Amino acid sequence: MARIRKIKDIAKIDRPREKLKAKGPGALSDFELLQALIGSGNKQADVGQIAKELNKLLQKFGANVTYGQLEQITGLGSAKITELLSAIELSKRYLTENEQPILDSPEKVVEQLKDIRDKKQEYFVCITLDGANRMISKRTITIGTLTASLVHPREVFADAITDRAASIIVAHNHPSGSTVPSKADIDITNRLLSAGELLGITLLEHIIVSKTDNKHIKLY
Repeated sequence: MARIRKIKDIAKIDRPREKLKAKGPGALSDFELLQALIGSGNKQADVGQIAKELNKLLQKFGANVTYGQLEQITGLGSAKITELLSAIELSKRYLTENEQPILDSPEKVVEQLKDIRDKKQEYFVCITLDGANRMISKRTITIGTLTASLVHPREVFADAITDRAASIIVAHNHPSGSTVPSKADIDITNRLLSAGELLGITLLEHIIVSKTDNKHIKLY
């Protein structure tokens, strides 16, 4: 079993709070976010141990975790439990209305691509998804005629890894109006499919859109 490193053993620049300040919260893992939220440990338990146990509870109960359940974590006192439950409740109240859509059908995916249909240049975008097919983010990867060198797997999967995505959907537009995939489109699809298999991030779809049509490239 891997030993949990104590905060003092981590280089200052890589500690959760310093890392969040430098790179933003999206760069932190769930474990690191919990460490940043907890702040410090005590005589009963190190912050890493507390974060590990808290992470287990949240994975099991999510936003429905209770005060009594949190009390069972060694080293987690009443003041910190109150802070944690308050943060969870605020996120539920303010973020639920703006919850990202679940893209579980081709129609829902195409709906997210309206903004690139009329572009005069080819826009290649990547949509990252969680394990429930809920959209995490949509990003433009490249602008211009697609080539294998321009759309490199590292550019596509870099943000997917940061997002801790379970899968991705890629898409691009054809300004010409035709949605027939080119050889380059198929080659790029196959490269991304292979890279995703190695990384454990599934490529679900590659969609071509135009002003009036859309086509799904077959995943071989």
